[in-house]
Amino acid sequence: MSLSTPRSIFGVHSVAPYSRSTGMFYGIMKILDGSNLNLQAEQVDLQGGSNKYPWASEDGYSSGELSLKVGQLDDFVFELFLGKAPTATTSETSGNVSTAVNKYGSSMIAATGVLTPTVIPTTGAANLKFGKYVIKALSSTSFGIYMSSDIDHSRGTDESYDSDILLVETVTGVATGANSDVASLGLRFTGGASATAFVTGDTATFEVRPVNSKSSVAVIGAAADVFPEFGAIVMAQKRSGDELFELDIYRCKASGMPISFEAKAWNKPEVKAKLLYDSAKDGLFGFRATVI
Repeated sequence: MSLSTPRSIFGVHSVAPYSRSTGMFYGIMKILDGSNLNLQAEQVDLQGGSNKYPWASEDGYSSGELSLKVGQLDDFVFELFLGKAPTATTSETSGNVSTAVNKYGSSMIAATGVLTPTVIPTTGAANLKFGKYVIKALSSTSFGIYMSSDIDHSRGTDESYDSDILLVETVTGVATGANSDVASLGLRFTGGASATAFVTGDTATFEVRPVNSKSSVAVIGAAADVFPEFGAIVMAQKRSGDELFELDIYRCKASGMPISFEAKAWNKPEVKAKLLYDSAKDGLFGFRATVI
Protein backbone atom coordinates (compact mmCIF):
# COMPACT_ATOMS: atom_id res chain seq x y z
CA MET A 1 0.00 0.00 0.00
CA SER A 2 1.09 3.58 -0.54
CA LEU A 3 1.63 5.93 2.36
CA SER A 4 -0.56 8.97 2.81
CA THR A 5 0.94 12.42 2.47
CA PRO A 6 2.41 13.56 5.81
CA ARG A 7 0.72 16.50 7.48
CA SER A 8 2.88 19.65 7.69
CA ILE A 9 2.34 23.26 8.71
CA PHE A 10 3.55 26.08 6.48
CA GLY A 11 3.41 29.75 7.43
CA VAL A 12 0.86 31.67 9.47
CA HIS A 13 -2.33 33.31 8.22
CA SER A 14 -4.05 34.89 11.22
CA VAL A 15 -4.72 34.91 14.94
CA ALA A 16 -8.21 35.82 16.16
CA PRO A 17 -8.53 36.33 19.95
CA TYR A 18 -12.00 35.83 21.39
CA SER A 19 -13.89 36.43 24.62
CA ARG A 20 -14.12 33.36 26.84
CA SER A 21 -17.51 34.46 28.18
CA THR A 22 -19.36 35.36 24.95
CA GLY A 23 -17.24 33.72 22.26
CA MET A 24 -17.16 37.00 20.31
CA PHE A 25 -13.94 37.92 18.56
CA TYR A 26 -11.90 40.94 19.66
CA GLY A 27 -10.54 41.28 16.13
CA ILE A 28 -7.98 39.62 13.89
CA MET A 29 -4.19 39.82 13.66
CA LYS A 30 -3.00 39.31 10.09
CA ILE A 31 0.33 41.17 10.03
CA LEU A 32 2.30 38.38 11.67
CA ASP A 33 5.93 37.33 11.43
CA GLY A 34 5.23 34.24 13.48
CA SER A 35 3.01 32.45 15.95
CA ASN A 36 4.66 29.85 18.16
CA LEU A 37 3.03 27.51 20.65
CA ASN A 38 5.58 26.18 23.11
CA LEU A 39 4.70 23.34 25.48
CA GLN A 40 7.23 22.22 28.06
CA ALA A 41 7.23 19.63 30.80
CA GLU A 42 9.61 18.93 33.66
CA GLN A 43 11.04 15.52 34.35
CA VAL A 44 11.63 14.84 38.05
CA ASP A 45 14.56 12.44 38.37
CA LEU A 46 15.34 10.03 41.18
CA GLN A 47 19.06 10.22 41.82
CA GLY A 48 21.30 8.97 44.56
CA GLY A 49 24.44 7.05 45.39
CA SER A 50 27.34 6.93 42.93
CA ASN A 51 25.20 6.32 39.84
CA LYS A 52 25.69 9.12 37.29
CA TYR A 53 22.24 8.60 35.77
CA PRO A 54 18.72 8.71 37.23
CA TRP A 55 17.25 5.55 38.74
CA ALA A 56 13.80 6.68 37.60
CA SER A 57 11.95 9.71 36.29
CA GLU A 58 8.39 10.90 36.53
CA ASP A 59 6.48 13.79 34.97
CA GLY A 60 6.66 17.11 36.81
CA TYR A 61 4.88 20.36 36.10
CA SER A 62 4.03 21.40 32.54
CA SER A 63 3.66 24.85 31.03
CA GLY A 64 2.47 26.33 27.76
CA GLU A 65 3.09 29.68 26.09
CA LEU A 66 1.77 31.34 22.95
CA SER A 67 4.27 33.73 21.37
CA LEU A 68 3.23 36.17 18.64
CA LYS A 69 5.35 38.56 16.59
CA VAL A 70 2.76 41.01 15.40
CA GLY A 71 2.98 44.12 13.23
CA GLN A 72 -0.34 45.81 14.10
CA LEU A 73 -1.51 47.74 17.16
CA ASP A 74 -5.29 47.63 16.99
CA ASP A 75 -7.20 48.72 20.09
CA PHE A 76 -7.89 45.14 21.21
CA VAL A 77 -4.13 44.43 21.32
CA PHE A 78 -3.78 47.09 24.04
CA GLU A 79 -6.72 45.59 25.92
CA LEU A 80 -5.36 42.03 25.91
CA PHE A 81 -1.64 42.71 26.43
CA LEU A 82 -1.61 46.02 28.35
CA GLY A 83 -4.88 45.74 30.27
CA LYS A 84 -6.72 48.80 28.92
CA ALA A 85 -9.32 49.07 26.17
CA PRO A 86 -8.80 52.46 24.46
CA THR A 87 -11.63 54.92 24.06
CA ALA A 88 -12.28 55.04 20.31
CA THR A 89 -14.23 57.41 18.09
CA THR A 90 -15.30 56.77 14.50
CA SER A 91 -14.56 60.33 13.30
CA GLU A 92 -13.93 63.87 14.51
CA THR A 93 -15.04 66.14 11.67
CA SER A 94 -14.03 69.28 13.60
CA GLY A 95 -10.98 67.80 15.28
CA ASN A 96 -10.58 67.80 19.04
CA VAL A 97 -9.08 70.19 21.57
CA SER A 98 -8.91 68.70 25.07
CA THR A 99 -9.78 70.62 28.21
CA ALA A 100 -6.75 72.64 29.30
CA VAL A 101 -5.51 72.15 32.86
CA ASN A 102 -3.15 74.25 34.92
CA LYS A 103 0.21 72.54 35.27
CA TYR A 104 2.33 75.06 37.20
CA GLY A 105 0.53 77.71 39.20
CA SER A 106 -3.15 78.47 38.73
CA SER A 107 -3.39 81.72 36.77
CA MET A 108 -3.53 80.42 33.19
CA ILE A 109 -6.93 78.68 33.10
CA ALA A 110 -8.83 80.98 35.43
CA ALA A 111 -11.26 83.88 35.63
CA THR A 112 -8.21 86.17 35.60
CA GLY A 113 -6.61 84.14 32.78
CA VAL A 114 -8.18 82.45 29.76
CA LEU A 115 -10.88 79.88 29.22
CA THR A 116 -9.91 76.45 27.88
CA PRO A 117 -8.99 76.88 24.19
CA THR A 118 -11.53 76.12 21.46
CA VAL A 119 -11.47 75.71 17.68
CA ILE A 120 -11.85 78.92 15.66
CA PRO A 121 -15.31 78.67 14.03
CA THR A 122 -15.46 77.88 10.29
CA THR A 123 -11.75 78.15 9.49
CA GLY A 124 -10.01 76.69 12.52
CA ALA A 125 -10.52 72.94 12.05
CA ALA A 126 -8.40 72.79 8.88
CA ASN A 127 -5.41 74.25 10.76
CA LEU A 128 -5.51 72.08 13.88
CA LYS A 129 -2.17 70.29 14.34
CA PHE A 130 -1.59 67.08 16.27
CA GLY A 131 0.44 67.46 19.46
CA LYS A 132 0.64 68.30 23.13
CA TYR A 133 0.63 72.03 23.84
CA VAL A 134 1.91 74.12 26.73
CA ILE A 135 0.89 77.74 27.27
CA LYS A 136 3.19 79.76 29.53
CA ALA A 137 2.62 83.24 30.96
CA LEU A 138 5.23 85.73 29.67
CA SER A 139 3.63 88.74 31.39
CA SER A 140 0.34 89.64 33.07
CA THR A 141 -1.43 89.82 29.67
CA SER A 142 0.65 87.63 27.32
CA PHE A 143 1.64 84.01 26.92
CA GLY A 144 3.66 81.74 24.65
CA ILE A 145 2.41 78.59 22.94
CA TYR A 146 4.77 75.61 22.83
CA MET A 147 4.31 72.34 20.88
CA SER A 148 5.67 68.85 21.63
CA SER A 149 6.59 68.02 18.02
CA ASP A 150 6.82 69.55 14.54
CA ILE A 151 5.53 66.38 12.86
CA ASP A 152 2.22 68.03 11.88
CA HIS A 153 3.38 71.63 11.35
CA SER A 154 2.59 71.57 7.62
CA ARG A 155 -1.10 70.75 8.06
CA GLY A 156 -3.20 73.69 6.88
CA THR A 157 -1.27 76.91 7.37
CA ASP A 158 2.43 76.15 7.89
CA GLU A 159 3.82 76.57 11.39
CA SER A 160 7.43 76.58 12.63
CA TYR A 161 9.40 76.81 15.84
CA ASP A 162 10.57 80.23 17.00
CA SER A 163 12.98 78.97 19.68
CA ASP A 164 14.85 75.90 20.90
CA ILE A 165 12.33 75.41 23.72
CA LEU A 166 9.62 74.70 21.10
CA LEU A 167 7.85 78.08 21.11
CA VAL A 168 5.59 78.44 18.06
CA GLU A 169 3.45 81.53 18.74
CA THR A 170 3.13 84.41 21.21
CA VAL A 171 -0.24 85.89 22.21
CA THR A 172 -0.27 89.43 23.57
CA GLY A 173 -2.91 91.84 24.84
CA VAL A 174 -5.20 89.25 26.40
CA ALA A 175 -8.26 91.07 27.75
CA THR A 176 -11.41 90.25 29.70
CA GLY A 177 -13.89 88.35 27.51
CA ALA A 178 -11.96 89.08 24.30
CA ASN A 179 -10.97 86.45 21.75
CA SER A 180 -7.32 85.94 20.85
CA ASP A 181 -7.23 83.79 17.70
CA VAL A 182 -4.09 81.97 16.54
CA ALA A 183 -5.08 81.27 12.95
CA SER A 184 -2.09 79.10 12.02
CA LEU A 185 -3.01 76.67 14.82
CA GLY A 186 -6.80 76.95 14.48
CA LEU A 187 -7.08 77.85 18.18
CA ARG A 188 -9.10 80.51 19.98
CA PHE A 189 -8.22 81.73 23.48
CA THR A 190 -10.88 83.78 25.27
CA GLY A 191 -10.12 86.00 28.24
CA GLY A 192 -11.78 85.16 31.54
CA ALA A 193 -14.52 87.14 33.30
CA SER A 194 -12.14 89.18 35.45
CA ALA A 195 -9.24 91.49 34.63
CA THR A 196 -6.40 89.51 33.09
CA ALA A 197 -3.59 88.87 35.57
CA PHE A 198 -1.32 85.98 34.48
CA VAL A 199 1.50 85.15 36.87
CA THR A 200 4.69 85.07 34.81
CA GLY A 201 5.98 81.51 34.54
CA ASP A 202 2.66 79.79 35.18
CA THR A 203 1.76 77.05 32.67
CA ALA A 204 -1.19 74.98 31.46
CA THR A 205 -1.37 72.03 29.05
CA PHE A 206 -3.80 70.54 26.53
CA GLU A 207 -3.80 68.18 23.51
CA VAL A 208 -5.02 68.63 19.96
CA ARG A 209 -6.17 66.13 17.35
CA PRO A 210 -6.79 67.35 13.79
CA VAL A 211 -9.82 66.38 11.72
CA ASN A 212 -9.70 62.59 11.45
CA SER A 213 -11.65 59.51 10.41
CA LYS A 214 -11.02 57.71 13.70
CA SER A 215 -9.01 58.11 16.89
CA SER A 216 -8.11 56.17 20.02
CA VAL A 217 -7.05 57.36 23.47
CA ALA A 218 -5.94 55.37 26.51
CA VAL A 219 -4.05 55.76 29.77
CA ILE A 220 -2.01 52.60 30.35
CA GLY A 221 -0.96 51.34 33.76
CA ALA A 222 -3.83 52.34 36.04
CA ALA A 223 -3.98 50.56 39.38
CA ALA A 224 -7.41 49.13 38.58
CA ASP A 225 -6.49 47.77 35.13
CA VAL A 226 -7.00 44.04 34.61
CA PHE A 227 -5.69 41.68 31.93
CA PRO A 228 -8.61 39.63 30.62
CA GLU A 229 -8.35 35.92 29.94
CA PHE A 230 -9.10 35.13 26.31
CA GLY A 231 -9.16 32.33 23.77
CA ALA A 232 -7.43 32.44 20.39
CA ILE A 233 -7.88 30.84 16.98
CA VAL A 234 -4.49 30.41 15.27
CA MET A 235 -4.70 29.69 11.54
CA ALA A 236 -1.82 28.37 9.45
CA GLN A 237 -1.35 29.53 5.88
CA LYS A 238 -3.44 27.53 3.41
CA ARG A 239 -1.11 25.17 1.59
CA SER A 240 -1.07 24.78 -2.18
CA GLY A 241 -2.70 21.34 -1.79
CA ASP A 242 -5.69 23.07 -0.13
CA GLU A 243 -4.71 21.86 3.33
CA LEU A 244 -6.05 23.79 6.33
CA PHE A 245 -4.77 23.67 9.91
CA GLU A 246 -6.23 25.49 12.91
CA LEU A 247 -5.51 25.66 16.64
CA ASP A 248 -8.19 26.70 19.12
CA ILE A 249 -6.39 27.77 22.30
CA TYR A 250 -9.06 27.78 24.98
CA ARG A 251 -7.64 29.92 27.77
CA CYS A 252 -4.81 32.48 27.60
CA LYS A 253 -3.58 35.25 29.87
CA ALA A 254 -1.09 37.90 28.83
CA SER A 255 0.57 40.88 30.46
CA GLY A 256 3.05 43.19 28.79
CA MET A 257 3.96 44.35 25.31
CA PRO A 258 7.04 46.24 24.07
CA ILE A 259 6.52 49.18 21.71
CA SER A 260 9.58 50.09 19.66
CA PHE A 261 10.40 53.24 17.72
CA GLU A 262 13.38 52.58 15.45
CA ALA A 263 14.57 54.54 12.43
CA LYS A 264 13.03 53.31 9.18
CA ALA A 265 11.71 50.11 10.79
CA TRP A 266 8.25 48.75 11.49
CA ASN A 267 7.20 48.13 15.07
CA LYS A 268 6.80 44.34 15.39
CA PRO A 269 6.72 43.49 19.09
CA GLU A 270 6.83 39.93 20.35
CA VAL A 271 3.97 39.37 22.76
CA LYS A 272 3.46 36.31 24.92
CA ALA A 273 0.44 34.70 26.52
CA LYS A 274 0.48 31.91 29.08
CA LEU A 275 -1.77 28.92 28.41
CA LEU A 276 -4.02 27.87 31.30
CA TYR A 277 -5.96 24.66 31.83
CA ASP A 278 -9.61 24.88 30.82
CA SER A 279 -11.61 22.62 33.12
CA ALA A 280 -14.73 22.77 30.92
CA LYS A 281 -12.76 21.55 27.89
CA ASP A 282 -10.41 19.39 29.98
CA GLY A 283 -7.41 20.64 28.04
CA LEU A 284 -5.29 23.52 26.74
CA PHE A 285 -6.15 23.59 23.06
CA GLY A 286 -7.69 21.64 20.20
CA PHE A 287 -6.80 21.45 16.55
CA ARG A 288 -8.64 20.89 13.27
CA ALA A 289 -7.03 19.84 10.02
CA THR A 290 -8.56 19.22 6.61
CA VAL A 291 -7.42 18.23 3.13
CA ILE A 292 -9.90 19.32 0.47
